[in-house]
Amino acid sequence: MAESSPGASNSSDVRIPIPRGIWALGLVSLCMDMSSELIHSLLPVFMVSGLGASLLAVGLIEGIAESLGLLTKVFSGVLSDFWAKRKVLVVVGYGVAAATKPMFPLASSMTAVFMARCLDRVGKGIRGAPRDALIADLAPESIRATCYGLRHSLDTVGAFLGPLLAIIFMALLANDIRLVLWVAVIPAVIAVLVLIVGVQEPERSRPGEPPRTVLRLLDLPRFGWAYWWVVCVGGALTLARFSEAFLVLRADYAGLAVTYVPMVMIVMSVTYAASAYPAGLLADWMDRRLLLIVGVLALILADLVLAFGGGIVVVMIGVALWGLHMGLTQGLLSTLLVGTVPSALRGTAFGVFNFVSGILLFFSSLLAGFLWDQFGPSATFLAGTGFATLALLGLLFHWPTDRQEVLASSLE
Repeated sequence: MAESSPGASNSSDVRIPIPRGIWALGLVSLCMDMSSELIHSLLPVFMVSGLGASLLAVGLIEGIAESLGLLTKVFSGVLSDFWAKRKVLVVVGYGVAAATKPMFPLASSMTAVFMARCLDRVGKGIRGAPRDALIADLAPESIRATCYGLRHSLDTVGAFLGPLLAIIFMALLANDIRLVLWVAVIPAVIAVLVLIVGVQEPERSRPGEPPRTVLRLLDLPRFGWAYWWVVCVGGALTLARFSEAFLVLRADYAGLAVTYVPMVMIVMSVTYAASAYPAGLLADWMDRRLLLIVGVLALILADLVLAFGGGIVVVMIGVALWGLHMGLTQGLLSTLLVGTVPSALRGTAFGVFNFVSGILLFFSSLLAGFLWDQFGPSATFLAGTGFATLALLGLLFHWPTDRQEVLASSLE
């Protein structure tokens, strides 16, 4: 079956069930995100209050760590295409991330936290592009957006449960953050076990199919304008979002008690999880451009609320809108990306996409920390509004609909 264009939806074969491997990958994401978000919901406050870090230092650490993870996706994506094997890299990535979880409660300095955070994100980088490409390999084309939406929904269910566990154990353990961080080790180990047992990689070589290859740097422009358009829109949104640590710090700034600071990630994750799967279903049926525009508008509104809101309730509304934006856009961007490249280079395509995002995330997090230190939180979120507006203008003035240019420039 031919790939759909970036702007098209596909309504055929709607009764096709979601493959078992997709459900397993979703459960793996749920468990690992439960572990990671338990840690991340407490880590910014732990760094600032417990270890004496400045907001600029938080932004620098978050930017370097997140960017390092995204940059790693380039190499893992290329390797998954070259080997025509993706699961082994996914297992390695989740395994590295699981191994870092005990490092956080053991950390006694910002250097230790920095090393743990970087290794954790490297693990995420190793697994990210191969996992996203593996989903495309497993998912029937007519329900591909649905499959991506399901994975993102289950991922964010874990992102909801992690901070919830953080609140429960913070109350039970008298706000002892170090003890609470040890809880994160358990779901991380479960994630790796489910991945090893529950996901079977499909045979991707078929008669008459071109051999898998590695993309050379000189071949990058030949991906086609539609691909690079998706990269540009995703990059602008990355600049607008910076690190989610600033959402946690925004609630702390508004006066939310430390015990309940993880509520920030719970609120964001609930709206993310509740919207990602329905957004995937809609993307297989309706105009994807309109859906993406609504998602960007949600981010603009979120940034404005977080910039000018004063009370905790208003801040939480902004956080919820942030999560809605994530649910409406993240799975859809993955679906659009897959539709613009040859199947043999999906891993590389995701890797390059995340390479660009990684560079931009570093600068956006560093800028967010600088603006907050110098001018306060309003300046940080107003800058996000500006970058999101750039993404919106890109959607309004151009939308690639003809995939022939991609086919004409595909690597042969």
